[in-house]
Amino acid sequence: MSEIVTALAGAGPLAAGWALHSMWTWRRLDASRRDPLSGLPTRAAFERHATRALARGPHVVLLIDLDDFKALNDTFGHAAGDEAIRATAASLNEVLAYCKGSVVARLGGDEFAAVVPVVIPAAVPRLLNGLHSMVTAPFAYQGQSLNVGASLGACLTRDLPVVSLSLALGRADEAMYAAKRNGGGWCLADGSAPVRLARSGRRGRAAGQGAA
Repeated sequence: MSEIVTALAGAGPLAAGWALHSMWTWRRLDASRRDPLSGLPTRAAFERHATRALARGPHVVLLIDLDDFKALNDTFGHAAGDEAIRATAASLNEVLAYCKGSVVARLGGDEFAAVVPVVIPAAVPRLLNGLHSMVTAPFAYQGQSLNVGASLGACLTRDLPVVSLSLALGRADEAMYAAKRNGGGWCLADGSAPVRLARSGRRGRAAGQGAA
């Protein structure tokens, strides 16, 4: 009996060491799957999680591209652009925190993506309005209030002939560019046809308060 107690006591530090090592390894893996600027998952991680999510039921697939982002960088510097990326990520997280099971990511540059479970399809326009309003809201940077515009493209997976992340992203991409051509806002893809412009929001611009 004493030998068993001694063995368990000796195993304690070893087990604790392995637990710490496992935690450290998990954190490194998690960090490698996240964009360091926005803190959101990267494209590869998004595709894995989003594919699993779509298999569980109807979703809306979103692509978000910031408008006037280059103008923001050129006028206020790349640090301001970085702050716009962080602010966009925070806005997406804030809105989608109320949609359990959502997956959001930064695909690269000023482009973001998300998949959101759909319970009531008729509520999707309200979701798109809310996302557009939050993303284009002013953010603080070095004592100034800046903002950028955004173009959102959306696709309801229930409208697709086959539920596929790549197909949904393709439809959302078409819708996003339709919104961009219309001056920003959001556009909902038809799914069975190219694109139906559902509604366009007002386009924001990169500017400080009182700028000409």
